Amino acid sequence: MKKVLIADKTDPLCEKILRDRGLEPVVRTGMKPEELKACAGQFDAIIVRSATTLTREIIEAAVNLKAVARAGSGVDNIDVPACTEKKVLVMNTPLGNTVSTGEHAIAMMMSLARHIPQASASTHAGKWEKKKFEGVEITGKTLGVIGCGNVGAVVADRAMGLKMNVIVFDPAMTAGRAGELGVKMASLDELYSGSDFITYHVTINPATRGMLNRDAIARMKKGVRIINCARGGIMIEEDVRAALVSGQIAGLACDVYIKEPATGHIFFGMENVIATPHIAASTKDAQVTVARQAAEQIADYLLNGKRTHAVNGDRI
Repeated sequence: MKKVLIADKTDPLCEKILRDRGLEPVVRTGMKPEELKACAGQFDAIIVRSATTLTREIIEAAVNLKAVARAGSGVDNIDVPACTEKKVLVMNTPLGNTVSTGEHAIAMMMSLARHIPQASASTHAGKWEKKKFEGVEITGKTLGVIGCGNVGAVVADRAMGLKMNVIVFDPAMTAGRAGELGVKMASLDELYSGSDFITYHVTINPATRGMLNRDAIARMKKGVRIINCARGGIMIEEDVRAALVSGQIAGLACDVYIKEPATGHIFFGMENVIATPHIAASTKDAQVTVARQAAEQIADYLLNGKRTHAVNGDRI
């Protein structure tokens, strides 16, 4: 019987599906890297979320490994080149948490516009600071969406429903796709200078790493409000903090950080920052969906050779 390690906390449906399909699921969450490396050779497949990092050392120690599934979209916590060299298929679930992540970005934008977390904390503390928390309307404002794939498209759709003007920068977007979504394509400079709010929905790659930096911020409209529910690595965090202090950035809503868990951070304690602990995809709905999809992907591949959302499928 083929064994599958569930290395991160997932919905119980994941384990049930694997067992029902005739596989042997083993749930061991919270392992340290050396612990995972020591036991990795026992498994034919591994399922992770974002807490576990599958390094080259761990992949090389997993001598029987045939597949890895990420219950989520990003695979930056998996050494994909190492997997490819070892002929280990890497799969993700890019659609499972799309709506939840998009809705979180919209919630963060609304919170920025109306200072909702700060006003709630102040009121709970027995204060009544109406003037302090004067906000802005979003109706008629321009939202710049950087990266308009699955999540970005959800955000654009919801924002247009809120009567915002939506402009998009995405090198992969075609005019036909923009027409389907009802958004206006823009260059990065046009988006920077014309947006009241900017939201990022990109993966980490050489073009996006550190793209939210001092130079980019200087090209933005003064008083811009920024939402990052993508990856912490797209920011130069020191540059963003400096712009928050100067007022070039009026507010930041941040769900992701370069180093996680972020139990201490240069953004923490700033009045114009809303911080959440990487929870954009953390809804019951999304977790059930990605657990089901990851389990089915692993079972399909181990039992039938079927590949679904294979990240390195063209090289295996």
